[in-house]
Amino acid sequence: MAFFIPKNMEFLPTKIEEYTLAHTTEEPLLLAKLNRETWANIMTPRMLSGHLQGRILSMFSKLVSPENILEIGTYTGYSALCLAEGLKSNGILHTLDINEEYTSVANRYFNESDFNNNIQQHIGQALDIIPTLACNFQLAFIDADKENYKNYFDAIIDKMDIGGLIIADNVLWSGKVTKEKMDEETTALDKYNKKLLASDRVETMLLPVRDGLMISRKVK
Repeated sequence: MAFFIPKNMEFLPTKIEEYTLAHTTEEPLLLAKLNRETWANIMTPRMLSGHLQGRILSMFSKLVSPENILEIGTYTGYSALCLAEGLKSNGILHTLDINEEYTSVANRYFNESDFNNNIQQHIGQALDIIPTLACNFQLAFIDADKENYKNYFDAIIDKMDIGGLIIADNVLWSGKVTKEKMDEETTALDKYNKKLLASDRVETMLLPVRDGLMISRKVK
């Protein structure tokens, strides 16, 4: 079994990472191609969800079987394609980003995929776009500017169906959330984690997968 572990992004010991990927369903060929292109040609490729996290996102989406998905932070489109795997046949994934260079790469791969008609790209500020989306969501993925995570939650919680999942990436921030002194991004993520834990509108679980995934299920 072939798998791709980029250098300088090991969140687990190398042998554990290799064993984990060897015992995880392979990423589809199109995603493997996008994975390689992102690491070869795009700035900050560490932002890519990658094989293991991508299969996790796909699994959650398939379990939820959402009609509508909201993604905040498209990057090169890897996570969107993973999330789209669980959409109902007529479902729509709305993916939001401000960087047209990255999203142009995503668009190429969306067009090559089976989900071209199910993915709608939006370019601009997420907090401006979200109120214009006239639908409710059963699944949301937050993976954009960390300082706004709390604001994104506030913007989407009323648009989530009861039982819907909000997944937030990078909530461990390379372990910096455990430090006494935190920079602005780390502080924002720590506040987000604490906000969701304290909220009575969601039940929350922080998974120490890759750079940390916060899984929150809306209960009211």
